[in-house]
Amino acid sequence: MVTIEARLTHLARNLWWAWSAEATALFAGIDPLLFTATNQNPVKTLRMLSPERKKLIEQDAAFADRVTAVEKLLAEYLKTPSWFSKHHQSERNALVAYFCAEFAVHESLPQYSGGLGVLAGDHVKAASDLGIPLVGVGFLYRCGFYTQQFNPDGTTKVIYPELDFADLPIERTGVTIDVPVQSRKVKAAIWKQTVGRVTLYLLDTDLPSNKPADRKLTHHLYGGDTEYRILQEILLGVGGVLALQALGLKPTVFHLNEGHAAFAPLERIRQMVAKGVAYEKALATVRASSVFTTHTPVPAGNDRFDPKMTMKFVGHYAQALGLGRERFLALGREDEGNKTESFCMTVLALKLAKFAGGVSALHGEVSREMWKTVFDLPTGKGVPIGSVTNGVHLETWLAPEIRPLYAKYIKPKFLGAGPHLTFFKNAEKIPEAELFAVRKMLKQKLIRFTRQRLIDQALRRGGDPAELAVAQGALSENAMFIGFARRFATYKRAPLIFRDAKRLAKILGNTDRPVNILFAGKAHPKDMGGQSFAQEIFKHAMSKEFGGKVVLIEDYDINVGRYLYGGCDVWLNNPLRPQEASGTSGMKPPLHGGLNFSILDGWWPEGIDEMNGWAIGDGTQLDDLEKQNAKDALEIYTKLEKVIVPLFFERDAKGVPVRWMKMAKHSMASVPPAFSTHRMLGDYWKTFYGPAHAG
Repeated sequence: MVTIEARLTHLARNLWWAWSAEATALFAGIDPLLFTATNQNPVKTLRMLSPERKKLIEQDAAFADRVTAVEKLLAEYLKTPSWFSKHHQSERNALVAYFCAEFAVHESLPQYSGGLGVLAGDHVKAASDLGIPLVGVGFLYRCGFYTQQFNPDGTTKVIYPELDFADLPIERTGVTIDVPVQSRKVKAAIWKQTVGRVTLYLLDTDLPSNKPADRKLTHHLYGGDTEYRILQEILLGVGGVLALQALGLKPTVFHLNEGHAAFAPLERIRQMVAKGVAYEKALATVRASSVFTTHTPVPAGNDRFDPKMTMKFVGHYAQALGLGRERFLALGREDEGNKTESFCMTVLALKLAKFAGGVSALHGEVSREMWKTVFDLPTGKGVPIGSVTNGVHLETWLAPEIRPLYAKYIKPKFLGAGPHLTFFKNAEKIPEAELFAVRKMLKQKLIRFTRQRLIDQALRRGGDPAELAVAQGALSENAMFIGFARRFATYKRAPLIFRDAKRLAKILGNTDRPVNILFAGKAHPKDMGGQSFAQEIFKHAMSKEFGGKVVLIEDYDINVGRYLYGGCDVWLNNPLRPQEASGTSGMKPPLHGGLNFSILDGWWPEGIDEMNGWAIGDGTQLDDLEKQNAKDALEIYTKLEKVIVPLFFERDAKGVPVRWMKMAKHSMASVPPAFSTHRMLGDYWKTFYGPAHAG
């Protein structure tokens, strides 16, 4: 007889549970406190479960019935005919290989740093839902990205916890590959992570047979120096191709999600040339089946290596492809005749992939202008870079508390759904009072979570009784909540709202119309400017002026995000336009009736319709940063004072903000279907994957 523990372990090995409310509730029921303490990791929860508790669940007939019910849900998910199987039968032999340096599938797998990883995690979940044949290729990081804490002075404390792979919902494949690096070979074990119908294959070099330095190549995400970075990118691109071949997989489409994997098409060309195919023909063949997504218009986001380093590590490709040194280096140069120009991975990807795109319509425009010299064109017009606007995996981010309201009025049918989720129009039918009641529930949940996090943070820093008292009473249930949570890159201007601190204090301190602001976010360990921004916000949150009204939550991750997306009334986004390629955090609050208040950058110009949120500015860009900051801050204050805050506190006789709730319903009806990964993957298949598969 199969034990309950064995059945739960089997369920835990498929990350489908990460977006199944029933499965997550089942695992939480094993031991709620332990499940929370393990960052909602069912594998670790089962390992740490006491013998007494194990005995109880084995004997609990009701719990066994719940296990059976969830097993049936998973079986139904896997056997239900998918959109792809119903509409793309003629392309059933397709296989997309999706290369990415990070995947954020669930918070218990800290293999991501921010938006790129979250997008990749949502991408594979939607591929699973739609039945698109796709496998992911990435890394299994021993330490991943860092854990963030704040010192008493607000400076960032960077901590790299070492993961025990036995505690993660992953499995060994038993396959090991040798990746050629210079004159040596680095061994990489291949692990697999099952996400619904999709499998991720993750490379791990932390093997006893490797040299100490090579063992560390999969320790840190975006860590180390430039040499560490190029070695990782060789491992991802070249090693990823070798891994797929070792597993017997034959992709028809290779998708490079950002330039980190741009060595993959280079390796594919090399293999064809080694078999006697002429270089130009091999290049054309590989290009025709390659897709590249660029995610950043910020120069620092595009990896570049000096010519000497490039030749040191991948120069052997010049000889293997029959190219001279300069002709080879030209593959990664905008100006092919400039012998001093660095080798850019984005340029390499653009030259080796026929299908390329940005992640919003605006970003597509910016990218065409940004990379026009690669295609020797005077303007962006005619540059072969399109766009597919990002989306989010809706079920992943949908709070359990609002699901009964969805079931009653929206009547969603995610199982077997296609790219177009038309049922969201039913959100307009929800009574304002009922939505407001659920929003109050989500806000209370966010308050409880935030206060406990603030208490834990204060105790860790040795906070005095006054700080603990502020933490225990932080946030007001009656206040309007503004959320700001994302990477603390400097172009995102996290502290902008504090530009006129006295004016902001007056807005937040109005006892009749109180406003609270919740911040969360990480800067790269080497981004001192971003860390300085975090420190500035920390000091405001700790001040007498803003204490309890402004909070900064440490270690922003998927779990923290869920609370914020559900409980915040307004989602603030104020990047320097047009440096926000897409942004996805603002797509999540509308699932719960949240409203966006954002610069017209990234996805928001496509999403705003004047009834589902507000714009900051009119899209014009000033050359003077100081003037731009002043202009945008002024508009934030003015709209908060004259439009947003008054509307939130306009109530009917029963205390319901009817006009606000009508906007909230429209936000719910308009944003999620247009900015879901279901729609995004449908666009990917139509625009990129389908044509690349067809060759």
